[in-house]
Amino acid sequence: MSVITYLQNRASAAVLSGDEEKSINTSISTIKTRLTSHFGTGLSEQFRFGSSTRGTILPRSMDEHSDIDYMVVFSDSSYMPQTYLDRLKKFAETYYSSSDIKQSSPSVVLQLNHIKFDLVPALKQQYSGYKIPNGPSAWQDTNPNDFNATLTAKNTAELSMIKPTIRLVKYWNACNGYIFDSYGLEKYIVGLSYYGVNNLREYVFTVFDNLSLSYDQPQWRKDKLVRAKEIVAKVRQLERDNMPATAEAEIKKLIPA
Repeated sequence: MSVITYLQNRASAAVLSGDEEKSINTSISTIKTRLTSHFGTGLSEQFRFGSSTRGTILPRSMDEHSDIDYMVVFSDSSYMPQTYLDRLKKFAETYYSSSDIKQSSPSVVLQLNHIKFDLVPALKQQYSGYKIPNGPSAWQDTNPNDFNATLTAKNTAELSMIKPTIRLVKYWNACNGYIFDSYGLEKYIVGLSYYGVNNLREYVFTVFDNLSLSYDQPQWRKDKLVRAKEIVAKVRQLERDNMPATAEAEIKKLIPA
């Protein structure tokens, strides 16, 4: 098997299975019904956002932090963020009493058996966008799905290689202790130039060629990134030496089987 074929197979494995999708959709339907029942007209909107809407979420088997971002937009905008977080936590404790529930600003984290939900309280802005908590007493502006269109356009322009590249690099990131913020990593990959690149191997290698960390980052993160770059360099050398089997064994150190 070539390095390209191996990476293609791993990228395919990094997509949610039909059963996983079905289970998640069932949970989303349930949580929507329960939120509506619990809050009634106290909510103006509720919707899914984040990597699960972009096609870049990883299966839990490949990333234990995989979650569903779910925005809960409250109608009454007269309170501080902590009030809405408390309301969502009470909701989760009422309907999911046997589940692990905790606050992790700007969200309430609800851990189910098969998936984790990040319930994010929000307020609708007057003209466009939303406000979500920035700590217990401050707000930050967001437009949660504006990145989706940017990623889709980039993926279309780049031979549909951006999404599989993101999934593979996010898998590497998860395997190495989350060196980079997941969302920031996606945005970085979308923002790169891929001039002259035409297959998944080259897309993935281009990302690792360009990834960097600032000087003040912990040494362990720097060491992990240096190691990744060394593996990429060795794979290229093995391929030049016409040693495809050894090159495949080496790439598995970067993207595990």
